[in-house]
Amino acid sequence: MEFKHITVLKNEMIHGILTNPNGIYVDCTLGGSGHSLALAKHLQKDALLIGIDQDEAAVKAAKGVFDTLPCRHHIVRSNFSAVQDVLKTLAIRHVSGFMFDLGVSSYQLDEGMRGFSYMHDGALDMRMDQRNPITAEMIVNTYSEQQLTRIFSEYGEERWASRIAKFICKHRKLSSIKTTGELVSIIKAAIPAGARREGPHPAKRTFQALRIEVNQELSRLEKAISDCIDCLESGGRIGVISFQSLEDRIVKKTFRALERDCICSPDMPICTCGGNHKKIRVIGKAVKPSAQELALNPRARSATLRVAERV
Repeated sequence: MEFKHITVLKNEMIHGILTNPNGIYVDCTLGGSGHSLALAKHLQKDALLIGIDQDEAAVKAAKGVFDTLPCRHHIVRSNFSAVQDVLKTLAIRHVSGFMFDLGVSSYQLDEGMRGFSYMHDGALDMRMDQRNPITAEMIVNTYSEQQLTRIFSEYGEERWASRIAKFICKHRKLSSIKTTGELVSIIKAAIPAGARREGPHPAKRTFQALRIEVNQELSRLEKAISDCIDCLESGGRIGVISFQSLEDRIVKKTFRALERDCICSPDMPICTCGGNHKKIRVIGKAVKPSAQELALNPRARSATLRVAERV
């Protein structure tokens, strides 16, 4: 299957982070290369565009695309949490802009055997990096009922977390859970019929939680954003697109902390740090997709873009 992904908030991202047409830019979540392609149209031939992705399929697809770019370019297969290591290897100290498009891509959702979608039957995988030894199948078949409850509640904000975990543990005593179809059936059985008739697909939150746990998405995000901001040149910008409240909360929290002049504890009666610790300023308000974009791509409905600039 060809790696295809409908790029969300493409023009808004480019408008938000482009400050230097001759600069160095890093797409930390390359995916289908949509944001990189859009950005490259505004870059001069001496500019450098670096694409990072942990998904082997994304990296392979991007190589052909990047060969057509008018500017200098480099592709690295890695996780965005290792962005500083990537830059160090390339002998780069300062960057003009960073882009993040978080979550799962259209390709990953539509490729049933990757296991990301509750709409397609396939192996319970959910790995964004195929080198990762942890799969969703391993988690649902080996984690304790308490661990599963915590994951579904914390990462999926699932109201029926404990009941779903109980049903999973009961089922796996009879046979291992190996496919997304099997898991969806168990989730539907666990959630009362009345609750299933309201809101999104009954498996949506559980699948989200498993995906986050498999790929350690949230635990890596805050550090990655901070690391990128440390590498920004003065006036350089970072743009982050999130697709669910947990991601967006981390982005807001990280930006807010780095936007403060004072880093003293709120409990301190007076400032003892001396102030002047502000690293960024947030640019504008959070950006949401337009009605026109949503009509073309309903999957964009939960997207939120936040942009910050190094001071």
